[in-house]
Amino acid sequence: MRLSGKKVIALVSEDFEDLELWYPIYRLREEGAEVHLVGEEKGITYIGKYGVPAKSDYSFEEVNSQDYDGILVPGGWAPDKLRRYSKVIELIRDMNNDRKPIGQICHAGWVLVSARILNGVTVTSTPGIRDDMENAGAIWKDEAVVVDGHIISARRPPDLPPYGKAFCDALADK
Repeated sequence: MRLSGKKVIALVSEDFEDLELWYPIYRLREEGAEVHLVGEEKGITYIGKYGVPAKSDYSFEEVNSQDYDGILVPGGWAPDKLRRYSKVIELIRDMNNDRKPIGQICHAGWVLVSARILNGVTVTSTPGIRDDMENAGAIWKDEAVVVDGHIISARRPPDLPPYGKAFCDALADK
């Protein structure tokens, strides 16, 4: 239980990629971390692309980055919605400024692009947003998982095992 006492935000919105939200959450919980699902509204059940539900524990406005040790951004179509909320952008920027682990997979890179924190950062993502990542100043690699300091990125669901491990390792080291 090397992550006992650690707290992580898992952002959620409609059309999240089911595995990309739940796999890292379960992986963190297996190691003792406390994970809170955070959405636009508290107590709302959001539905993933494949029908898996996720009920938010808190709203964006109720959480403060100082109370957490890391943040996860799932892929799917949710990132295109999440990046439109100023509080989400603020959370990502605050986590970045404090060098706390930020996990992003697949289309989740859109949120980091909108937060303007990728200039000079080496990342991966689904190849579909490679241009967006590079136009934001990122150095893009076609690899299962890329760790650049506190930013942990992965391409898609088949990369979840090494992504989950890399995020847990980063959180344990913080």
